[in-house]
Amino acid sequence: MSGRQSWAWATPPAFGAQAYARLAERLGELVLAGDADTVLVPGEAIVALEAVARELGAGGPRVLNVATSQYGYLFGQWLSEEGATVTTLAPPVPGQPVTAEQVVSALANGYDVVSFVHGEAATGIVNPIDAIVTQARRRGVVSVVDAVASVGAEPLRAGGPTGADIVVLGPQKALAGPAGISAVTIGEAGWKALSRPTRRVATLSSVSLLDIRRDWLDTDHSAIPGTPAPHELWALEAALEAVGAEGVDALVARHRLAATAVRAGVQGLGLRPWADDLAQASGLVTGLLLPEGADRQAVVTLGREHFGADLVAAPAGTDEQLVKIRHTGRQASFEAVLAGLGGLAGALSRLGHPVDAATGLAAAVEVYAS
Repeated sequence: MSGRQSWAWATPPAFGAQAYARLAERLGELVLAGDADTVLVPGEAIVALEAVARELGAGGPRVLNVATSQYGYLFGQWLSEEGATVTTLAPPVPGQPVTAEQVVSALANGYDVVSFVHGEAATGIVNPIDAIVTQARRRGVVSVVDAVASVGAEPLRAGGPTGADIVVLGPQKALAGPAGISAVTIGEAGWKALSRPTRRVATLSSVSLLDIRRDWLDTDHSAIPGTPAPHELWALEAALEAVGAEGVDALVARHRLAATAVRAGVQGLGLRPWADDLAQASGLVTGLLLPEGADRQAVVTLGREHFGADLVAAPAGTDEQLVKIRHTGRQASFEAVLAGLGGLAGALSRLGHPVDAATGLAAAVEVYAS
């Protein structure tokens, strides 16, 4: 046709309500949800986090908000805006994890809720989830966990007598799924905290877990609430199929192996890992400090563009020499680990900061070999 061009658009097939219900069920199984409910939230995980904060904060609770990255601070802002009384607990060094002792000491002051990020992809640390949740439960404090960057890379438990009360999940990292859909697992105590009187008067909100409960959990599951994008649901189903085939324990172990190997390699290069010990280190990314005087952005750019390493600079507000090697999802592999370490070593050497590449790579290989 003169002057015109025709396009053939591929429309994904409809995603049925029964399959939709099964997706939530399978996500709940990843965190051993037991008697807790898992609901899907149409949107990236930041939407699910805001939904939790808005409804939780509207009841005016006293919240101990652990902030070890910008996401923790943002969660606290949402809570405050809705009426919660928020006390922020931050580590002495920005980007480092909090200790169980710090949280236990703070909880003694009396709170209704404790909220924290489990695994920080921003800096490559994990906070002590078991200790925090256990101490919160002993005091009758509702625990809210941002597990977007830890599900599939770290052991998780939600609901029941030992799990967290509210857990926000994102499939786009360790699960190698889509970014356009997320989920929240909510136990009995979590629902009670969310159901406190709110000021909202609209009959439907795009960021309301209570509306999702009303329009999905409390129905016969014959109609999917809202209009989630079908391609996101199909992509999530494919990702969960792959997780099921591998097994969640094997998936977590694969991420832990990659983290152990990268940490050994970083130390072999003569560099310092950001997390003080492996127990505090994320299974998704490994943070490390560059040599004094190294140009961080130049190292990251050269490492990525010339050597093919998945290097990322840490966000503003953390140490200016902090960079990360990603080993997330399908990249939690022997090949990606060696590429990351080799690319880092190559970039540093090219920029006049030679490191012991042979020792570093050998250390990572040894971890896999053993």
